[in-house]
Amino acid sequence: MLPSKLRNLGLLIFSSALTLTLNSVVLSASADAVSKAPIAQFNWFQAVVLGIVQGLTEFLPISSTAHLKVIPVALGWGDPGVAFTAVIQLGSIAAVLWFFWSDLTDITRGIVRAILVSDYNSHEFSLAVGIGLGTLPILFFGLLLKVFVTDLDNSPLRSLGAIAIASIVMALLLALSEKIGNHQRDFKQLRWQDGLLMGMAQALALIPGVSRSGSTLTAGLFMNLERATAARFSFLLGIPAITLAGLVECKEVLDMQFSGDIILSLIIGVISAAVFSYLAIAWLISYLQKQDTWVFVWYRLGFGVLILGSLLLNRG
Repeated sequence: MLPSKLRNLGLLIFSSALTLTLNSVVLSASADAVSKAPIAQFNWFQAVVLGIVQGLTEFLPISSTAHLKVIPVALGWGDPGVAFTAVIQLGSIAAVLWFFWSDLTDITRGIVRAILVSDYNSHEFSLAVGIGLGTLPILFFGLLLKVFVTDLDNSPLRSLGAIAIASIVMALLLALSEKIGNHQRDFKQLRWQDGLLMGMAQALALIPGVSRSGSTLTAGLFMNLERATAARFSFLLGIPAITLAGLVECKEVLDMQFSGDIILSLIIGVISAAVFSYLAIAWLISYLQKQDTWVFVWYRLGFGVLILGSLLLNRG
């Protein structure tokens, strides 16, 4: 086990990165009102591919938002935009609810039991409190983002350069968490405080390229959670945040004028995302029970460097 000073240093660096990144959201936000662009239109094949990208990257620590922007742009399809991305996330919500239905049932029963017998020290009640408190930071900063960034699709926060930098920074933080954490705390040792700390890290995911799964998994490793436990709790914590994001965008999409073709592509994208999200969740938990996260560190570094290199070449 490494000295506690090193672990505290890692947590300090992680917290500093969170603060600086969220401050940049507010400072770089434009106060000018910009009309919202209509939702992007894709054919059924493109919708399937985008659903696959969403499903495979939403729960792996590599940023679904970044890949949903970079891959279709690289294929010449254009940026799907925030609305399309958020709607097909509903497929990921369905998948995580399906996969963790037993856990969610146990937590719900635990809450009811704790209230009936006034036993607020139960593990299930503690998990529920942690998930609830952990959802507040991303809600707060998400509302700030809505207020100050009136056109997120065209914001500098969604630029390829910003995505590349976020990917590289988070890769380095994930590497640091692997180095200094002992990764010994299991699921039964989770506390409500863990939910709050992970929730603060989850707010980083408002920045495209950060990855909600990546930021929370990294925070969990800094808190000495087992890798599979960190991933499992990350998924449970993400349910309210992903659900709310998807429902908010769905409401805005329903207010738009669009054809039946767009509705069909959205439905296909949601189904595709659901199937591949489920597969990604099952694979990642199984993988982290035996392996470390270095493969994702190197992938994110390579992803970020590749984007920066492409941008530099295009400028030349």
